Amino acid sequence: MNIKITYDWLLEYLDTDATPDQIREYLSLCGPSIESVTKIGGDQVFDIEVISNRIDYASVLGVAQEALAILPMFGKKAIFKINPTKEYNFKKYYLTHDRGIDNKKLNVIIKNKSLCQRFTAVVIENILISQSPNFIKERLIACGIKSINNVVDVSNYLMLALGQPVHVFDYDQIKGQTMIMRESKNGEKIITLDEKEVTLPGGDIVIEDGSGRLIDLCGIMGGLNSAISEKTKNIVLFVQTYDKVRIRKTTMTTGIRTVAATFFEKGLNPEKVEPTIVYGVELLEKYAGGKIGSKLYDIYSNPNKKKLLVMGYELFGKKIGVKIPEKTIDLILGNLGFGINHLNNDRAKMVKITIPSWRVNDIDIPEDIIEEVARVYGYHNIPSALQPIVYVDQPKEMEDIFVFQNKIKLFLKHLGLNEVINYSMISKSMIQDSGLKIEDHLRLSNSISEDIEYLRVSLLPSLKKNIKENQGKKDVLRLFEIAKVYIKDGPFISMDDPVINKVRPCISLPQEIYRLGIAVNTEYSDSKGLIEAVYRELNIDKLSVPEIIEKNGIFMTEIDLQSLIDNCQLVPKYVPLHPYAVIKLDKTFEISTTTTYAVVRIKAFQSKLLQKIEVVSVFENKFSLRFYYSSPERNITEDEAKKELYKVQP
Repeated sequence: MNIKITYDWLLEYLDTDATPDQIREYLSLCGPSIESVTKIGGDQVFDIEVISNRIDYASVLGVAQEALAILPMFGKKAIFKINPTKEYNFKKYYLTHDRGIDNKKLNVIIKNKSLCQRFTAVVIENILISQSPNFIKERLIACGIKSINNVVDVSNYLMLALGQPVHVFDYDQIKGQTMIMRESKNGEKIITLDEKEVTLPGGDIVIEDGSGRLIDLCGIMGGLNSAISEKTKNIVLFVQTYDKVRIRKTTMTTGIRTVAATFFEKGLNPEKVEPTIVYGVELLEKYAGGKIGSKLYDIYSNPNKKKLLVMGYELFGKKIGVKIPEKTIDLILGNLGFGINHLNNDRAKMVKITIPSWRVNDIDIPEDIIEEVARVYGYHNIPSALQPIVYVDQPKEMEDIFVFQNKIKLFLKHLGLNEVINYSMISKSMIQDSGLKIEDHLRLSNSISEDIEYLRVSLLPSLKKNIKENQGKKDVLRLFEIAKVYIKDGPFISMDDPVINKVRPCISLPQEIYRLGIAVNTEYSDSKGLIEAVYRELNIDKLSVPEIIEKNGIFMTEIDLQSLIDNCQLVPKYVPLHPYAVIKLDKTFEISTTTTYAVVRIKAFQSKLLQKIEVVSVFENKFSLRFYYSSPERNITEDEAKKELYKVQP
């Protein structure tokens, strides 16, 4: 997401001598990326990219906090003029007004506290709806937000100023002055501020009033029935944080995208709620003539606890690759809002770092702190040095798989085959079409599509699909794949958790087995010839010929890669030449269920005189073979060779 803020607005919070272009350059180098600076009227507008895990700087205050740390690294002054997070304290503010005022009561009910971590509301009475002051209108328009009236504009102004979305209700339109926050029911409807009727899927965060009407689709858009109008006299200023997962789900299921939803779905800081509502009261009193009309409703059932990290200074140099002075580290972290407390330790200089409330969702481990220091110090200041090359010995079995995969791939490529790479997951329909059993497959519990739902136990369903999808594009298709299949009932893995000191049930991981799959749309003999060619290339003579499956004119076979590795001979077996004559005899056989090439071959090689067999021709249901007979000890006669061939009967 992107936000826009103006230079003059930033200067309300930050005392700096940096120009707009310098702010753009320096912050883009070390923090938020400012994509452009545009002059509008007498002001400059920054267009700032906000990354998903840094919603904390999506505001004027957030950018000021970043500038406070970054600009001094470039020799520029940067001091907070005012920090609303620290200075706007509602209790202190409330004491300056008449205590005990509660003219306008609210009945607030939250059905499920997990929906909203912090809920604050206050009634402002005697509001006068009018135009906003010029500076508010001009800033909102420059930042791409339409000016509506002084009350609605204040809510948008607060969001850009402090990064906390705000909603305003017409108090008198809330039936029974009751606000009930709950989960929506499937099929419930609400008409939103843009006058569109939205049907809710259920489980969304909503607010209903005392009559049961939905008046707010929380975190996304308010209801039209409680909207601010020209007749509004009393309002409810409403500031809160929500369960970000529910907000995201609602925006995706309803298709409603708003700026507020973009903020809420990234997880906001509940500690910023109080200064926002205080600042809102101040602006509404000043520019809308309102007065506080109720007590402050502040429901904060589960406040965030302080988050601490303890680490040694030496870790910064070790991870970054350059030694940064400790004072510089402390300065950077302090300016970013981190608390620093030095610890006495005989072995190393240790520091305890307190994570600011607006970074608790982003900082978890020491490396996160190191990254903060490195980026503000400047990646451009870190010397560019290539890491020394280190060779890591691979296990023998992995080395073999790598070597033989490449050997087989190159060989099949030169035979004219094309390699394919498929997903390891297949669909239920592919399993059923291939005649395999669903129960033999492991199913993914969180698959994003039915097409990739089951881990495959065979490469053939994928290869069959590849052939079908490419038929008509080429007459001859010859494909292969070398990849893993996943067989149930692999090794058991212990799930003992030493951190929580509990024993969890063991889980069974699938066996991951590499296989070679070949599929052709030519003929049986082509598929068989390819298998035999692979065996010859690997000098294998003892491995049995695998089964060839025919489905709708597609001939497929699958071989265990490890069996090829185990039976491979890197050097062909030496067969000494002998000086005696070789007798060649041809014979034709009629193909039948009992007479196949494999049957003939087995019978023929029962003769000690047979050296090899060649296929001469195949025509219709007959095939002709050439037999080579010879003895390493003497010359044999043609009659002896014929007697051996005669034994090869179907």
